[in-house]
Amino acid sequence: MAKLYFHFSTMNAGKSTVLLQAAHNYRERGMVPYLITARFDRRAGEGRIASRIGIGQDADTFEPGEELFGKIEARQKAGPVACVFIDEAQFLSEEQVWQLARAVDDLRVPVMCYGLRVDFRGQLFPGSATLLALADEMREVRTICHCGKKATMVVRLGPDGKALREGAQVQIGGNETYLSLCRRHWRAAVGDDAPA
Repeated sequence: MAKLYFHFSTMNAGKSTVLLQAAHNYRERGMVPYLITARFDRRAGEGRIASRIGIGQDADTFEPGEELFGKIEARQKAGPVACVFIDEAQFLSEEQVWQLARAVDDLRVPVMCYGLRVDFRGQLFPGSATLLALADEMREVRTICHCGKKATMVVRLGPDGKALREGAQVQIGGNETYLSLCRRHWRAAVGDDAPA
């Protein structure tokens, strides 16, 4: 039975690695995965999903406002699709997540989404919020804070290495820009040490 999955975490937890491994498992069994990533994230090159550990795979891309149900349906008409994998799912719009849910229900293809849950301000991304509402199954990809606790938050670092509190929700970057922390250390980094 096809399902909509949401694999979420903070930055640098290995979401892309998990996605690439799962897609590899499909190919090893003679099945064809369909990989899609955000077009504007070109850190590994346009249309490429890559992991910090050095593995990567070419992928189709999505853009804001693009109709994804039709994209998946057209790909199915070109040949069998065992599973759809979406990287950088936090950049999906609410409408696009609904289109993915329709693909699961009407095209009967599993869709596995991988992305961030919250931004550097502790706010849900629109795509992530909708996935949290609609996903049939959710799985957390865990990483740790420097203190050893589970990291659930991320800070964006400024040029001076200090945590930023303001700015656009989306800014592409890696270890040089973002740091994953537990909530306690995130609060300390952004200057929120007062008890709630």
